[in-house]
Amino acid sequence: MEPFIRHTLFNIKDTSDIQTVKPISGGDINQSYYVATREQAYFIKSNEHVSEHFFQVEAEGLKLIQETGAIRVPEVYYYDRPKSGEKAALVMEWIESGPSHSAECFGEHLANMHQHTLEKYGYGNPTFIGELNQPNAWCPTWTEYYSRYRLGSQFKIGVEKGTISSLRKQRLLKLMNKIEQIIPDTPKASLLHGDLWGGNWMAAKDGEAVLIDPSVLYGDHAFELAFTELFGGFPANFLDEYHASFPLPDDYQDIKPVYQLFYLLAHLNMFGEMYGGHVDRILKHYVG
Repeated sequence: MEPFIRHTLFNIKDTSDIQTVKPISGGDINQSYYVATREQAYFIKSNEHVSEHFFQVEAEGLKLIQETGAIRVPEVYYYDRPKSGEKAALVMEWIESGPSHSAECFGEHLANMHQHTLEKYGYGNPTFIGELNQPNAWCPTWTEYYSRYRLGSQFKIGVEKGTISSLRKQRLLKLMNKIEQIIPDTPKASLLHGDLWGGNWMAAKDGEAVLIDPSVLYGDHAFELAFTELFGGFPANFLDEYHASFPLPDDYQDIKPVYQLFYLLAHLNMFGEMYGGHVDRILKHYVG
C-alpha cells in the first residue's frame, strides 16, 4: 500500500517522509486510510473497482458545498480518473473528529446551505447513491426530475435485479404516474448533499459540523430532511435549528414518506428484501 500512497502524494507534490499509514473503518465501498507525512495529515480513499468519474463527482460535490460558505467540508487535494481496473485515489484534508453531540448549529448551517438555489432541478452529471449509478439531468420541474431520475432509476435497477416485480412494480409505476398530486412541482431548487444519513456528517474537534461523501443535486429541501429522519444519527436539536432558519412546508409529514421511498428503494436494490416491507407500506399508503 505504501508505494501506491507515495505515488498518490507525489501528485500533490508532498514528497516528505511518510510517518503513519493507518486503515480507517466505516466505509462499505472504498478502502480508507489516515496518512501522515512530515508535512501534514491526509484522509485517502482508494478503490480499483469504480467508474472513471467515481471520485470526481465526490470532489465536485464537496467543492459546490464549500463554495456556499455555509458549512464545512474537507478540502480536496487530488483525485484520480481511473481506467477500467486501475486503482484510484481521492486525497483530502484530515479532520480530527470530536464527540458528535458537540456539533453546534448543525441544523442552521445546513439550512443556510439549502438557501443556495438554482432555477432548475437535478444535476448536470451522473452521480452515485452508495455503489449504484445515479443518472441525472436538468429538469424544469421537481416532479419530473424526482419521478424520472430518482424513483425511475431505482425502478429500472430493481426490475433488472428482481427486487421490484409483480404488485410492488405495479404500485411503484402508479405512484410515479401520480407524483404531481403528492409532491410540489416547483419548490425552491436547493443545493442538497443528496446522501445525508448519520454516517455522512461528523463533528470536528472544535465542535464544528462537517459534511462528507456528498451526492449532490438541486431539489426540494424537504427531500434532504426526510432522509435525515430515516435512519437517525443526528443531534437532538438538529431539526429545531434547521426549521428556525428554513421552515419546512406545512405538508412535510404528508410528503416525507414518498421522499424516504427513494432511499429505501436504493437500500432494497443494494442490500435486499430486508427493506421490502418498508417500501411496500409506503407504496400502499399512497396508491392503495
